[in-house]
Parts: sequence; structure tokens; C-alpha cells
Amino acid sequence: MHSSFDPRLLADFARYYGFHYGVCDPAALVKDLVIEMERGLRGDPSTLPMLPSYLYPVSSVPPGKAVIALDAGGTNLRAALVRFDEKGKAIAEHTQKTHMPGTKGQLTAQQFFDEIAAVTAPLLQENPNVEGIGFCFSYPMEMTRDADGILLGFSKEVDAPEVIGKAIGAGLREALARKGVKAPERIVLLNDTVATLLSGLAEIPADGGQRKGPDIYGVEGGPVIGFILGTGMNVAYPEIRIPKIGFDAPKSPQIVVCETGSFHPRYLGRLDEEFDATLKNPGKYTFEKTMAGAYLGPLTLYMLKKAVQDGVLVFRKSGELLAMQNLQTKDLNAFMHNPLAGEGVIGSLFDKDERDALATLVFLTSIITERAALFAAAAVAAAVEKTGAGYDPFVPVRVAVEGTTYMIYKGMRPALESYLHTILSAKAPRSVIVSPVEQASLFGAAVAALSK
Repeated sequence: MHSSFDPRLLADFARYYGFHYGVCDPAALVKDLVIEMERGLRGDPSTLPMLPSYLYPVSSVPPGKAVIALDAGGTNLRAALVRFDEKGKAIAEHTQKTHMPGTKGQLTAQQFFDEIAAVTAPLLQENPNVEGIGFCFSYPMEMTRDADGILLGFSKEVDAPEVIGKAIGAGLREALARKGVKAPERIVLLNDTVATLLSGLAEIPADGGQRKGPDIYGVEGGPVIGFILGTGMNVAYPEIRIPKIGFDAPKSPQIVVCETGSFHPRYLGRLDEEFDATLKNPGKYTFEKTMAGAYLGPLTLYMLKKAVQDGVLVFRKSGELLAMQNLQTKDLNAFMHNPLAGEGVIGSLFDKDERDALATLVFLTSIITERAALFAAAAVAAAVEKTGAGYDPFVPVRVAVEGTTYMIYKGMRPALESYLHTILSAKAPRSVIVSPVEQASLFGAAVAALSK
């Protein structure tokens, strides 16, 4: 009972069920994304909400400034004093980390903000002349024109229902006042995608080398796009026109959060739809489900089961694969980095004489990864198209990237960057720098405190 490795048959199987990357026209996909972005910016019905941040990227970070940066997301709350050196590079000092308020039991709104103030107040007392507080708050918010954020809801790990509907920056300001500490004039709220964009301003040199700010001809650096590909995915970019809020500023763009994960591409197959129907939120975050770490493992398992059922993938313990309830992306990734080791939840299913079956499984998994990389590249390319930049060889578009799926998922990063180059350079050379950014949430929050 062996299956011979037949790459043509496997490619045909992937095309038949609609998940082969070859069924996608990248240029058409980018065009579809740009059209949906335009609809969202106008306030017309769209899968992309295109959320204004009311934040404006600084062209370069002023040296010598100090701010307080806060980062709330997942299980931890971090606070630090961030200084910008003479090159505009961010340096974090006195970093403190504690559990995220509301993860150890239910809190009232006052208790919630008091816990945040407890880590912020000592930094303010020691550094009363900071320029402001930047607060990366990675939960759904409606941003306000004064750069505050109204909380729309928490994910399940935070239990503080009274906070929903409240302005986070205002709540922190009141909590600091209760401690007798005067807050700086600016408290700026932002989410992790905007923070990634802003950290790129501080971390990625404007010309890909050492230059910061204007060159000798007085030209500023190019735009920065923020791209997250981790557990979830999202894109943020600077936009000059947002008709739904009456924003039109060609010289001073505003950062917009696309919520790209909710886009619905035309290039989905039957198995994508069947898999989606098994999830808690069918019909939502359709694009995200093709590429993000929360879904890649389970999606791949679903498609591999179909390969077993159709007789394309045959091996002795195939019944065990069919019986698997879940496959975490991290376990699939560990296997793909060393598939011949015969270890882990996948590798241990194959005997030593089943190399062809193992190759079949790896080949099908690689097709799914390749499509994810193409879709992710299209999401970034659409944002680059919206900026209209990158044609000047001295002023590249900078793409700041954050997220473990981009960084460590087998095959993702090289494929994504290759597709991005191919898509953007199809008609003319385009200058783009793609760079991971470290401590994006903290450093992005710090830059936000300086953004006007």
C-alpha cells in the first residue's frame, strides 16, 4: 500500500479543488484589493473597513526626544522610557513587564486603568518632561480625531467588561490623576499594525543604507507600510484621501488600517469554503484564513485529509491522519523544517519505506504555503500601489514587517518577497525595502507619541 510521488497529479489535485497558487492572477488580485480599499475609504459597502487612525507618520524621528511607550496585547503589559538617539534610532530604557490587566480575574473599569497607571506613573515621575505617551493597544478600537481609542471589545483572555465603550487614553489620564501624577499633553492610542508602520520609520533607513531624513537634494524618505503576518494578518499605509471623513491632504497623509484579513478573494476553492464552514466565524476574515498562523495548520490538515480520501495520499497510518482533530501551525512548521526526521505528530506517521508518501504530503503543504505567500504579497502590493511610490530609485517604499508566520514559517518569507518583487516590477522597476522590525509595538508606540 504505497503511493508513488507524482507532482503533476498533485498539482492537478490542487487545481481541481482550487487551492493551487497557479489559478490566481496576481495583477487581477491586486486590482481587486485596490478597488475594495477605495470602496472602504469612501464608506461604500466593502469587505475592507479602511479605518482612519488620525495619526500622521513623521518623515523622520527627531533625535534627542524621550517618550513613554506602552504595549498592551495578549498576556502582557509593557512600559518603557524610549529615547531617540542622534540618528533617530529608538532605545528602550527602564522596561517593565507585568500581566495584562483583567487576565487574572474580572476588574472594574477603574481597577483596569489603575493597573495600567501603576506601571506608567513611576516612569512619568522620573521623567516629567517626556513629549507624550504612545499606547499600542491591540484590541478592536474605534479611533477618534484626538488620537484616542474607544474600546469595541476584548478578546476572551481579558475580563473587564466595564471598559468596553470607554476611551482608553482618557481612562489612563484619569487614573494617573488619581495617583497625583500629571499626564503629558499627548496620549496617543494605536493598534499593532500602525505601531509596526511607525516602528519602520525609526528602524528602517530611508534609503536602505544609513541615511535618515532628507538627502542632499532635500528629498525626504519614501512612505512606510506596516504589515503583520503572525497569528493574524493586517496592513496599514499612509493615505492622502479618505472621503468618508472628509480627509484630503496630499502633503500630509494619514495612516489607514485596512483590516486586510477580511478581504474576500475570488481565487478560493471548494476546500477553502468547506474548511471555513467548520470554524467558529464562517464567512469572516476570509483572506486571513488562507495565510495566518491561526489557520495554516488546520487548513493544511483539512486539505491533506481530502488527499487521503481521494486516494492521492496513501500510507499505512493514513487513518491516524484522518482521525486528527487539529494540527497546530507550529507543529506543522516544525515538521516542514525537518520532514525526514520521522518525528512529531506528522513525521511519526510515516514508515521508512514510505518516502514517496512523505514527499506527497510535503509537496501539497508547500503548494498551500506558496499560495499563502502570494496572497500576502498581493496585500502588501495593493498598499504600495495606493501610495503611488517606489519608482524613484533613491526613495524606496519601506515595508516594516512583524509576525512569526513571516519570520519562521517554512518557505513563507522567501516566497512572499519574491512574489512581491515580481508583482510590483511587472511594468516598471520599483524600489522596495522589506524589513522585519524588532519590538515593533513598543517602538511604534514611541514614534506615535511624536506624530502630529
